[in-house]
Amino acid sequence: MSHPPALEVSVTEVDAMRKAGDDFILLDVREKDEYDATRIEGSRLIPMSVLGRRLDELQSHKDDHIVVHCHHGGRSLQVTHALREAGFSNVQNMAGGIDAWSLEIDPSVPRY
Repeated sequence: MSHPPALEVSVTEVDAMRKAGDDFILLDVREKDEYDATRIEGSRLIPMSVLGRRLDELQSHKDDHIVVHCHHGGRSLQVTHALREAGFSNVQNMAGGIDAWSLEIDPSVPRY
């Protein structure tokens, strides 16, 4: 049996995965108004507040690599734990969230 990946992944590692063309879902769990104001290109929005109702949208990705992010990493860490408990085997939290992404990877992504 394979072990789950590390609980957290850095923005630098996520950027490298994107540049390498790795297949993963970048799941944004912020609210829609936050997503509308600024987002990481290619991310998929399912706000933490509605995740319970929309979990079926992710069922076909139970074994896929999912990287969860929010503003600073708190909400996404909660979602990462919840998804792992729901049987998603390959979920990681992007440490520092979109704020760290803006500071370290892409300054064109507005901070708030």
